[in-house]
Amino acid sequence: MSDRPIVILTALDLEYQAIRKKMLDPELHRHQHGTRFEIGRFAGSRCRLALAHVGTGNQSAAVLAERAIAEFAPAALLFVGVAGALHSHISLGDVVVATRVYAYHGGTSEDDGLRSRPRSWETSHAADQIARHIGRTGSWTRGLPDPGHVPHVHFGPIAAGEVVLNSKVSGHAQWIRQNYHDACAIEMEGAGVAQAGHLNGALPVVVIRGISDRADGTKEVTDRDQWQQRAVANAAAFAAALAEEIAAEERDGGWLAKAAARGSRMPEQGTTYNIARDNARVGVQAGTVHGGIRLGFEPDRPTDLAEALAGFRSQLKRARDDGHLDEDTYAAAQAELAVAEEALQEKPRSKSRLTLALKKLRGLISDVGELAAALAAVIALAQALS
Repeated sequence: MSDRPIVILTALDLEYQAIRKKMLDPELHRHQHGTRFEIGRFAGSRCRLALAHVGTGNQSAAVLAERAIAEFAPAALLFVGVAGALHSHISLGDVVVATRVYAYHGGTSEDDGLRSRPRSWETSHAADQIARHIGRTGSWTRGLPDPGHVPHVHFGPIAAGEVVLNSKVSGHAQWIRQNYHDACAIEMEGAGVAQAGHLNGALPVVVIRGISDRADGTKEVTDRDQWQQRAVANAAAFAAALAEEIAAEERDGGWLAKAAARGSRMPEQGTTYNIARDNARVGVQAGTVHGGIRLGFEPDRPTDLAEALAGFRSQLKRARDDGHLDEDTYAAAQAELAVAEEALQEKPRSKSRLTLALKKLRGLISDVGELAAALAAVIALAQALS
């Protein structure tokens, strides 16, 4: 089973509850700065989840998405909630999966009016392909509250701003039609999480929205008819199927593992084969090498995890003594290190608890370059454990 969870974020309490209802025995996980996550799994699933409520707006969504990414190093991040439809062919209760997220509020005010300065982030191709496959096969409909009524799944751009749109004729509505006419739905958090994902390399971010209103002045009516609850239940069902499929891809060593392995390498310029026969030895034979090269064995580098943890504890204390860590951060880091050491000694060993403690520790000391580099070696040893 993969140790990396799928992070699911929501903006509204009813969205949070729709996901939480699908989780088995969620456990509270407190971030050092107060954010509360619940950790668990969907019923009948091996996919680990980390669920959080971020509130409304792109700014809070971006900050807490970044916090979740640093805390859990997830396999993917899903944002699940409700939205308003921008086209008449999209019905109440339908699900919209973003292929692109527009941050539509950017612009320049000039003498002849406001000119758009569009920003957008595309959903990763691999995540988009998985989502489309789930939509085509209909496998996600098993999780619907009413399997007799199957909503449509639409793939297209989503517009994310900072206001609730509830009009077809307002200047705000005209601005969106003029500059973002291909957007299928409108909401208030997608741009924040999309940017957080973009800043974290190849992390797949998928925005999934259930349509609860038509952004046309009838929101009060549709809310009273409980379309928010129905729409988010549909979005949650699709998100559950997507999370399970992404986790399965990672367990099977699919595109997620390959993307992580590639990291930020330069494009390959062909393959170099090094072949040694008889008593010959080959070091490096290549035209151009990007990055560092390490040959042979480094006697000063710990190969035992317990030894590496003890060495890191000493480095942590030196960093505190040298003024690189404040007392609160040092105390929190010591606590996570103690959890990691305890997990290592457990019989049977709790690798998931060990890894989670080390990742939380990484979030605490990431600003101290020397510590971060040392901890990366410790995490590599932990991940190599059977």
